Amino acid sequence: MNELPFSPACERNKGPIADVLKQLLPARARVLEVGAGTGQHAVHFTECMPGLNWLATDVPANLAGLAARFAREAAGRLAEPQPLDVAHGPWPAGPFEAVYTANTLHIMPFSLAPALFAGAGEVLVDDGCLVCYGPFMDDGVHSAASNRQFDLSLRDRDPTMGIRDTRDLERLAEAAGLRLDADIELPANNRILVFRRTEPTTSDRVSSQAS
Repeated sequence: MNELPFSPACERNKGPIADVLKQLLPARARVLEVGAGTGQHAVHFTECMPGLNWLATDVPANLAGLAARFAREAAGRLAEPQPLDVAHGPWPAGPFEAVYTANTLHIMPFSLAPALFAGAGEVLVDDGCLVCYGPFMDDGVHSAASNRQFDLSLRDRDPTMGIRDTRDLERLAEAAGLRLDADIELPANNRILVFRRTEPTTSDRVSSQAS
């Protein structure tokens, strides 16, 4: 049997994240995951929240591993994972009650972060939310020495990587019609930032003007 892609970190954090999502999401919700990685989160969350209609996306290179996990562990419960290039799209057709992404913002170049927020803002329902999990800093200050060391190691590996500042993310969110609605501490100095849609999307504005 071929080995599935596996992340020890995902295995550790899937329970605490699920506990938060149970409070954030309606019992029945359509959720778009950006950067689904190994698929462990998608499998676990749809096991413990069966009302979720979860669509996992990632870059094409990761789709085979995702599809293999879903076929083995979530047959009939998860749709075929879809390719998504955050910068260039196309994004899956919404609307979604939530867009979820974990441990992506510190990996992707920060130049792609505006596209993540803009894309999420376009596919979310009114009052829908973008849920971002990972380590973050505030006004240039890390919440723990371990996060500072992790940040340095990321930047040594690739200067475009690094732990992002919540203040910068709030500005990107505002430009995309989103606002920071919650900042939730989780184990291992990680957090969940919840950005809620507060303004009409571009397509909504065009439709309104046309009518």
